[in-house]
Amino acid sequence: MGENITSGEERPSKRAKLPAVVVPCLGLAAVLVGCLVAYLNRDFTGWVAYAPLSNQPFSANGAAFITQGTQAGLAVAGVGLLVLSFWAGMVAGRRAGPFRR
Repeated sequence: MGENITSGEERPSKRAKLPAVVVPCLGLAAVLVGCLVAYLNRDFTGWVAYAPLSNQPFSANGAAFITQGTQAGLAVAGVGLLVLSFWAGMVAGRRAGPFRR
């Protein structure tokens, strides 16, 4: 009693509900871990190079304004944001239903 299910509708199974909870949790966890890694690896020891009479170009390996740990953290956070945006689009599309004229 109290069930509002018509003959054409089916109740979603618990197995179908599981990805609806796991995907946003994983996305949020990836964003948080990525931000934490980027924050903890923010130290940068800079360098200055001056070689006016050198005929060879100077190239430093791994020279960047942010460390590689920060870059990895930001990449993980970006992947987490992509997962969350994909999930939000799926939920919005599911609620809207099929295209109707």
